[in-house]
Parts: sequence; structure tokens; C-alpha cells
Amino acid sequence: MPENLSTQLKKYLPQPILKLVKDAGEKANELGQELYLVGGVIRDLLLGRANFDLDLVVEGNAIRLAQELAKGNQAKLIIHSRFGTAKINYANFSLDVATARRESYSQPGALPDVQPGAITDDLCRRDFSINAMALCLTPQRFGELIDLYHGKDDLDHRLIRILHPNSFIDDATRILRALRYEQRLGFELEARTAELLQRDAAMLDTVSGDRIRHELELILKENHPEQVLKRAEELGVINKLHSSFKSNGWLTERFEKVRQISKQTIPYPLYLCLLIYSLTNEENERFLSRLNFPKRPAQAMRHTLQLKTQLHSLAKPQLKPSDIYQSLHSYAPQAIQANALASESTIVSQHLQLYLAKLRYVKPLLNGEDLKRMGVPSGPRLGEILNVLHEARLNGEVRTRKEEERLVYSWRHTL
Repeated sequence: MPENLSTQLKKYLPQPILKLVKDAGEKANELGQELYLVGGVIRDLLLGRANFDLDLVVEGNAIRLAQELAKGNQAKLIIHSRFGTAKINYANFSLDVATARRESYSQPGALPDVQPGAITDDLCRRDFSINAMALCLTPQRFGELIDLYHGKDDLDHRLIRILHPNSFIDDATRILRALRYEQRLGFELEARTAELLQRDAAMLDTVSGDRIRHELELILKENHPEQVLKRAEELGVINKLHSSFKSNGWLTERFEKVRQISKQTIPYPLYLCLLIYSLTNEENERFLSRLNFPKRPAQAMRHTLQLKTQLHSLAKPQLKPSDIYQSLHSYAPQAIQANALASESTIVSQHLQLYLAKLRYVKPLLNGEDLKRMGVPSGPRLGEILNVLHEARLNGEVRTRKEEERLVYSWRHTL
């Protein structure tokens, strides 16, 4: 007889979410459909880890069910007809609803061909046994566990296990996900899974740069991404991201410093800048091209290496604040912060941090319109006075609006 987790589910989910889930199961039953809660939430329920990112799978028509669920609930419905999926956005919660499907791969690394299927087909296409469990939500079977691949046993034994020997060949991004889950949960790769992962590491070359970049982003958003990178190096995987990448003590120390200064945000762009810090410009360009990075992170990574070659100019102890500003204002903040963390020079780091904490925010109190009212004509002279005024403000030579005005009157006929 299948195990039933209804008691645990009722304790695990907040009451408003539990009600939505039960209502969804009842509505699916009225439509003659079977509804299941699937994926990571089942894993985290059994592990006692909070996860209210809920995915529902329907044996039937997910869009029709989602339309019924959204009625009268002040919910926003987003439909993706091509994929047979829908998202229902409530005030402070959302449900993803998908039609159960089966997948096949025309070639390694390709996106799968998809057809409607049963819940058994849907679980078969998943990555690891611990993510291939489902709970039935229809009333007669509410809470019944479907565990075709013994994911619950693997949770008990703290193992990451793929579902079949060709799993990494079909989709090599699972290699990076396996390492991410292993380190996040404190698990181990099941022995055969570890062998196949190393055997198939080269299959990462069959996957598009966008998909590899997405997996790298998820790794760098983990609590301790350096642990995943270290494991990737141990298993011969990290060089599939870039042949020159290494996970070492230097990177671990800098990532820890990043977390110390980034209490409120996920420091993904800063991690990236440190990850490429040892690369040459040419190596970095190959990395950016291979993973097809968007403009902003790519710019920050380029700036990181460009600024690295200019740090010697910031090593003088008595630099004026205006000199520091002029040296740094054209670089992305993440590039400056990465160099502040990476530099072995205390003076350089102090200058970089001064810019980030204070100098970049310093602006004159007077603007161009104010200067015109004071008799400064439009044109190059006005811009020159604004620049000199900014320098004086940076260097603490003026602090109030009155002091700025006096300086402008004294400069107006000399600049």
C-alpha cells in the first residue's frame, strides 16, 4: 500500500496555501483529472526544509484546470498554450500548473521533444530520484506518495542518484545540478552516479552557452558556491566552464568576504568578477562568448580585469579624493569591489573602498542652471566650472552651498 503523507503535508504548508492545494485537488476531481504536487517541495517536506515554490502536474488539461482555479479568486492567470502550462498569481503566492508529459531527446544536449503523458512519464523525465516524487491531491488519494525511483530511501541515505544511465548524456546540465544539490543538502553522489558524471563530463560541450550560464548563476546563488566549484574541480568538471578555472583557497577566502559585505543581497555579479579574476582578457572574452553573458555582467567582468592592470596608480598613500574619483568613476561598482577584495595592497583597497562608500555619491550642490543664474554663460566654461566645483567638493574644500557660490564667483572670470 502506498505511503500517505497527508498529515505531514497539512503541518508543512501554511493554511492559506494548504487550502489552495486542497481546492485544486477537488476541482481537478470534478473535471475528471488527477492532480499531483511534484518535485522539490516533496523533497523538502521530507527533509523539513521550507519550500513553498509549488509545482502541480495534471493528468489531463492543465490550462483548463488553471482557468477554473483562477475564477473568482482575484488571481492573475498566465497561460503558455504551447507548453500546456499556466501560472496562477495570487496576492502573495503563485502556483505553477503543468500537463503531465513525456520527453524524448533527438540528440545529446538538445531540448527535449514533449508529448502529453501520465504522472509516471512526468516523473521519469526528472533529474534525480529525490526530485522525482509526487503527492496525489485528488480527494480520494490525498497525500498518497508516488515514489517510483526510491527517492525517499535516497533522502534517508543522503544520496544524489540519477534515474537512468543516459541521464547526463540526454541533458548534461544535470551534472552541474547534481553538484549543486549535493553541496546544498550535504549529500553524496551515489557511486554509480559519480562514475557516470565523470564519464559524461565532456557532454557539457553539447549544451548551449545560455543553459550553462543559467546553471552557473544558480550555483553562484547558493549559500556557499565555492563548495560546489571545489567539488566540480575534484571531479574534473570545472574546466568545462573554462579551461583555466580553479577552485582554491584564494577564491574561498574572497567569496567569504563577499558574504560579509553583502548581508541583504545575493552577490552573484561580484562572485562572477572574482571567479574570472585570474583570467587574461583573451580568456575572459572566450568565457563571455561561450556562455553568452548579457551586457551588464559582461561589462563588470571586463572592467574587473581592466582595473586590475591599473591598481598601481592607486597605491600612493597621499592621493587626493578627486584623483581617486577620476581613476575609478568609469568602472562598474562590482569591478571596483572585486578589486578591493582581491588586492594585496591595504592602501589600494582603502582607496577603492573610499570610492565605493563615499566618493561616488559626492555631487556639487549647485547645478548648471544655478551657475547660469550666477552669470556663467552656457558652453565649455560652464562645464569646466562644474568639474572644478566637483573636485573641490570631493576634496572637502567646500561643504555648503554658500561656500560653493563663493568659489564660483572667484573662478568665474579666471577659468
